[in-house]
Amino acid sequence: MKKILVLGTGAAQADLIKECKTQGLEVYACSYIDGDVAQRYADHFEQINIVDIDAVLEYAKKEKVDYVYSAGSDVAMPTALKVSEELGLPTFCGSKTAKICNNKILLRETLGSDFEGNLKFQMISNADDEITLEYPFIMKPSDSQGQRGVCLVNSYEEFKANFDRTISFSREKKVIIEEYVEGYEISVNAFVSGGKTVFSLPSKRIAWEEFPGGIIKKHVISNDIITNTELQARVRTLVESTVNALRINSGPVYFQIIVNRDNYPKLIEVTPRLDGCHMWNAIKCSTGVDLLKLTVDSLTGKDITIPDYTVKPYELEFLCLPPNEVFDTDSFELPQFDYLQWYYKDGEIVKIMNGYMEKCGYLIRKI
Repeated sequence: MKKILVLGTGAAQADLIKECKTQGLEVYACSYIDGDVAQRYADHFEQINIVDIDAVLEYAKKEKVDYVYSAGSDVAMPTALKVSEELGLPTFCGSKTAKICNNKILLRETLGSDFEGNLKFQMISNADDEITLEYPFIMKPSDSQGQRGVCLVNSYEEFKANFDRTISFSREKKVIIEEYVEGYEISVNAFVSGGKTVFSLPSKRIAWEEFPGGIIKKHVISNDIITNTELQARVRTLVESTVNALRINSGPVYFQIIVNRDNYPKLIEVTPRLDGCHMWNAIKCSTGVDLLKLTVDSLTGKDITIPDYTVKPYELEFLCLPPNEVFDTDSFELPQFDYLQWYYKDGEIVKIMNGYMEKCGYLIRKI
């Protein structure tokens, strides 16, 4: 039986672990958290910080695993790819690519100012650094994920007031400020095979308006996106150009993009992995294309084929509560749905992640 080491044991990794088990793989998992949701699905668990490349490498050697991978985690990808390279295991792209995608400053610099769809930006390491970008702008930690520390800055006073909190989420203690673009956000879930983008599907990102940082509330595969052929073509061009620039040869690629008032897409973030919002599941409901299965198939050397498909409107909505509240399924008024999954059991305390509104589960429904 082939063995896979999955890095992280959160809800997104639970999807990956269950698919690996379905395909007959023996699953090893590691995380710095003992007792997270995906741990129960793995065959073996070791408490290891997944950013500790040396520790993960030694564990992978010890267990003689055949694959190392993750889903839904930016911090996992540099480790997964570096360890795979060291052991001569299959990868979708190089560890250098994962490192670039895991650092917002490196990503902007790698794409360069001439790259169509890149944003103007500035790196900031001190609150007293001179600001050369025009207000308003978006301020982010350079190397964090999950919208932690992200905020809209309208003035120098707001920059000073928010700087310490934003930089506190950065491991390298740097922030990036990026031009603010008026428009709406979309996600794109793409799949690459043989260096070519063989699947690409945009969906709208709906954030909580009452909280800062663009905390995600739902993803919507909507008719106005499906039928907007001009936008679809421009997004596809941006996706393919980014995949080529970052030398992603195969596997899933996840994009966050903002569409400006002129209907042109601008790249926010990209990462060579499945997203952390279970969109593979919504896409499977909408199109019949199973990106999660394709990912495991491709990683393990199977031939992949994208079936003919049509896109039907669907949405994935997160079911959320403030941090530290007691979880109770009866507190939610649920619409009709095609799929429902909870992250907590009744009586458990909601963990702090973004500090405002935490994901407790999600549902998928046709719209």
